[in-house]
Amino acid sequence: MRKKLIAGGLVLAVALAVFVLVWFQPQKLFYDQAVNETLPSPVASPAVSSAPASPAQTPPAADVVLRRGSFISHEHETRGTAEIVRLADGRRVLALRDLDTSNGPDLYVWLSDRPAAFTELTKTKYLDLGRLKGNKGSQVYEIPAGADLGQVASVTIWCKRFSASFGAADLTQA
Repeated sequence: MRKKLIAGGLVLAVALAVFVLVWFQPQKLFYDQAVNETLPSPVASPAVSSAPASPAQTPPAADVVLRRGSFISHEHETRGTAEIVRLADGRRVLALRDLDTSNGPDLYVWLSDRPAAFTELTKTKYLDLGRLKGNKGSQVYEIPAGADLGQVASVTIWCKRFSASFGAADLTQA
């Protein structure tokens, strides 16, 4: 009888360990996923002149920062900056520069209508830009063409599995 109890306890312990490893993914706390994508290189917009410009004088289109902010920590220490950039071709992207946060399960990048200090985002308006590519480094996320940036107040690194914000940044006019 004692052998059966020990065997049952071992089976239960193994099943619990598998559940924890799959659901909570604590192993991610022990390694980082670094991403270093090429970021846009915004330049200052040219000075506006009252004289009409000839086609030869028209400056080339350039990437322009529309909004920017620095990350604050929520559930996990988070550092880095975020910029919404209008690219020369008209597309808009979110550039995360020098991001440094904890790795975790089910992490996403959300643009939110709430300020960065607000940590409960499940009942707010947000735009999901996709899975976080890496918890360290620099990365770029495409913003859909029809997205209304007038409603965007911040960006957050959101853990869907546990409904928790790792960190967020208010996005103010550049």
